Amino acid sequence: MNDSKPIKVCIGLSGGVDSSVAALLLKQQGYDVFALFMQNWHDTAGTLHGDCEWEEDRFVAEMVARKIGIPFYFVDLSGPYRKRVVDYMFAEYAKGRTPNPDVLCNREIKFDAFLESARKLGAEMVATGHYCRKEAAVGADGTPLLDADGKPIYRLLAGTDGNKDQSYFLCQLSQEQLSQALFPIGDLIKPQVRRLAKEADLPSADKKDSQGICFVGKVDLPTFLQQQLKSVEGDIVEVYDAYYASNAQYAFYQEMEGKSPDELSDEDLLRLSTPIDYSDIRFETETYRSGHKHIKKTRYKANPFGKIVGRHDGAQFYTIGQRKGLGVGGHQDSLFILATDIPANIIYVGEGQLHKGLSRRCLRIAPEEVHWVRPDLALPVGGTRRVKARIRYRQPLQEATLICRSNGMYLLFDEAQRGITPGQFAVWYEGEELTGSGVIA
Repeated sequence: MNDSKPIKVCIGLSGGVDSSVAALLLKQQGYDVFALFMQNWHDTAGTLHGDCEWEEDRFVAEMVARKIGIPFYFVDLSGPYRKRVVDYMFAEYAKGRTPNPDVLCNREIKFDAFLESARKLGAEMVATGHYCRKEAAVGADGTPLLDADGKPIYRLLAGTDGNKDQSYFLCQLSQEQLSQALFPIGDLIKPQVRRLAKEADLPSADKKDSQGICFVGKVDLPTFLQQQLKSVEGDIVEVYDAYYASNAQYAFYQEMEGKSPDELSDEDLLRLSTPIDYSDIRFETETYRSGHKHIKKTRYKANPFGKIVGRHDGAQFYTIGQRKGLGVGGHQDSLFILATDIPANIIYVGEGQLHKGLSRRCLRIAPEEVHWVRPDLALPVGGTRRVKARIRYRQPLQEATLICRSNGMYLLFDEAQRGITPGQFAVWYEGEELTGSGVIA
């Protein structure tokens, strides 16, 4: 920064310690910094905290700004947030998919609607307290890489703190958004951030990390979703191991084990990425006489493939891989959700995290859902590339092959992945760089 006039940066100040230290570092580095606190949610239905939580966050953020000595502004973005994030979230759950609102919040709000508000206040760049890094891409000869319009190309890198890396949440950013972003704490680890906050006597130094849905907070998800999605009781069906011995899809998974991408046709990959359909597990009833009065009763006939073990309040409120909130006892190990059938309102579960129906090796991303943070590295149809990938935040990176075919992008993992969930984001890295992502079909 050698210019006589410092760059004007807007820091999204949330009241948490991470954005507070980000603001402090920007000020120390000589930027012309101002803080903008955004309110994105008003409703409290389903939230597990009081309705004044955002007011407390704003109060802390304002005190932090005063302590650092930077201007403080407030903006209400609840309209765009409801339309672009929450309504999408409701729509996805209604289809039996599990969206990630935090990823959408970054793409649609923090680096779009918020960025626009910041610009109106004169900002040239926006900064956040994310644990990730950004740098200009360079070629093999060390010269900067430029896009077709002559603009610099940027790399989105994992944060230095492996326990806090938040690059996953920024996996949908464009080059345009990345070019205007700063991540001041990306090179730090959390204890360093806490120490800097305490040394500067920031009011947020001891504030706990936020939890739950971005800007909504910690919620009771079924209660929250019931604002728009109807609660309808349905069966919980436990699937036994015996079912897989005669299931053609499971047999196909086994047959394709160990095959290289070059040996797999488009049809093979599509089928490999398709979850098992349990709708052929049916239960017939029979009548019997009970007690000394021989009263007629009805019961389900024993089925070697499964059993109805409980009831739920609506299949759309549950997600693949979930084990909490089922309310079914009598098992040595936890029950995990294998599949949800929204039209039939049935949840299928299996006992233990090694259950045969819980994992598979391949997932698909529809062509229109593929997003390249680095468009210059996009795979052509027919191309393959070795990558490290994850299908949820905090999951350790997994070895995989990225495969581009005419019917979609595929991630073929070296090891079967537990709980591949439609609607979630799969992301892939090349080294430390997050190069692309997409919504799991």
